[in-house]
Amino acid sequence: MKALLRKFFSLIVPLIIGIGIIYYQFTTLTPNELNNIKLSFLKADYFYIYLSLMVSLLGYWSRAYRWKFALQHLGYQTKFHNDFMTVCVSYLVNLTLPRSGEITRAALLKKYEKVPFDKAFGTVVAERMVDLLIFLLFIAVGLVSQFDTMYAFLLEKNLKFETLLWLSFAGLMLFVVFILVWIYAEWKIILKLKQKLSGLLEGMLSIVKMKDKWRYLLHSFLIWFSYLIMFYVTIFALPETANMSFDVVLMGFIFGTLAVGFTNGGLGAYPLAIAMIFSLYGTSNEIGVAFGWLIWTSQTLLTILLGLLSYLLLPVLNKK
Repeated sequence: MKALLRKFFSLIVPLIIGIGIIYYQFTTLTPNELNNIKLSFLKADYFYIYLSLMVSLLGYWSRAYRWKFALQHLGYQTKFHNDFMTVCVSYLVNLTLPRSGEITRAALLKKYEKVPFDKAFGTVVAERMVDLLIFLLFIAVGLVSQFDTMYAFLLEKNLKFETLLWLSFAGLMLFVVFILVWIYAEWKIILKLKQKLSGLLEGMLSIVKMKDKWRYLLHSFLIWFSYLIMFYVTIFALPETANMSFDVVLMGFIFGTLAVGFTNGGLGAYPLAIAMIFSLYGTSNEIGVAFGWLIWTSQTLLTILLGLLSYLLLPVLNKK
């Protein structure tokens, strides 16, 4: 019963937050701004939207192809179409229950490729760790290049940079302590957890030990650059954003990506984050909102289409 309630709240709370953000965003817009958003959707050059979707497909392909290296290292030769379609289904599931797609992905691979769940899930967790490190690199580049603008924004919101720095340092120290305890502690609870998570750890450590680690890392960067290029291509869909500089695009990409984790697939939060960041660089609120909704809607529709098709095709293509 507790697990069911936890699942229910994990699904419903982000959804309520997303709907609340949408309500707030559109009730604070004037009728003229709402009309301008509608006009932006009508006059958008959808060639660039379709082009961004093609770039997104490259990211899907690269994520599935990267996964093969970790699985091969563990001794499992999986069919690429199964890897690709389980990735697509996991993206779809993440729209409903944040971060549940990773579990679904490992479960589907166990069903169709007989890869043990703990090992498959371990490789997915390892992917997320690599993805996080690359995304942190993007954040570092963005914040260094736009330090003055971000610092002025924090001061405006009464958030001191020093406070954020100390909080980040404290978080880092806690993480280091946890790692040291995990490696060196001989406590019963730690040893028991290590025993239970041995398959998971094997999957996670597959990156360090694998023969094709450099190709794995190459695809990791390719995935994130495809995300960034997908975002960049979309600015040409609207005349008001077509001349936007790359550093502004980078900041929009960073904060948009961060917003995805707050609600189901970034519902409401993604367009709001884009509008806020773009407004710092002189883009009107309604154009920022229109751009955010254009890119979120197109990418979400692609995710739903690929996810549903993959879910339907997986049992068909794996009939014995």
